[in-house]
Amino acid sequence: MVDATLGEGGHTEAFLQRYPQLHIIGVDADTEIQAKAKKRLAPFGERVCFYSGWFTDFYHSYPENMARPDIELFDLGISVFHYEESRRGFSFRRDEPLDMRLCSTEGRSAEDMVNSLPEQALADILYRYGEERCSRRVAHAIVQARAKSRIVLASELAEIIYESVPAAYRHGSIHPATKTFQALRIAVNRELERLPQVLPDAFSALETGGLLGVITFHSLEDRLVKNFFRVLGKSCVCPPEQPVCVCGGKPCAEILTRKPVVPGAAEIQRNSPSRSAKLRVIKKICDASPYRLNVKRWVGESAVFGVGEREVL
Repeated sequence: MVDATLGEGGHTEAFLQRYPQLHIIGVDADTEIQAKAKKRLAPFGERVCFYSGWFTDFYHSYPENMARPDIELFDLGISVFHYEESRRGFSFRRDEPLDMRLCSTEGRSAEDMVNSLPEQALADILYRYGEERCSRRVAHAIVQARAKSRIVLASELAEIIYESVPAAYRHGSIHPATKTFQALRIAVNRELERLPQVLPDAFSALETGGLLGVITFHSLEDRLVKNFFRVLGKSCVCPPEQPVCVCGGKPCAEILTRKPVVPGAAEIQRNSPSRSAKLRVIKKICDASPYRLNVKRWVGESAVFGVGEREVL
């Protein structure tokens, strides 16, 4: 099995306990959280090994002579560790550096973005990735604030957002900074760029008859996964005007979750961050043709880019 988003090792631990013959490769770009997982999973010895890096890099260079995994799992949520212990500004409630990078040595930080992006590009990111309905107002307030002094702390940004939105919005069911922080985290880590890259490679690496599961926490993530699974489950994905079928002409996967598995009330009460989780699973029937795996075949209207983020990032 490949746990493509190892985190603190919770999923891997549960699988190893339940299936005594299972071996798992745990993948994570964050060396700090991987160190916690290694300590947690030490009792399982050689049944678990670790890859430090992005799952896109892991699957893109998956060795041809290496055994194909029977199970692949992606949990696209952010660990409690990042909010509570990482001190990288994931939480708007803390006086922490505004970083938000999962791999703290790579790419631009959230501080860089909020202090340098043009106002329109910033508003687009907040609306696209956070579905923030006050995105223009928030972006304008950020630009005005940074003109006076650089925004360096998560709590500073949260206060700017709080003061910028209408009074009624401040007292809603969630803090008014929630969606902005989500959007910035997604942009900083290029999460919605990495997902379309990794899904075809992960499916290609999967053993025939194997299972691929993805847990999403955002509507854009879920739409990408749903569309990809749908293309794999269709008999033919060639356009009507195509004279000869080039996609293979048969389903490559069986969709096991026609509707996503979501948490029940009891689970949400035990674990509130799970409230927006959706799990989709497919079973591989056969390898897919390059035509079928081409991102343009399945991204469609859910294309992540289109508001300038590719050029900005």
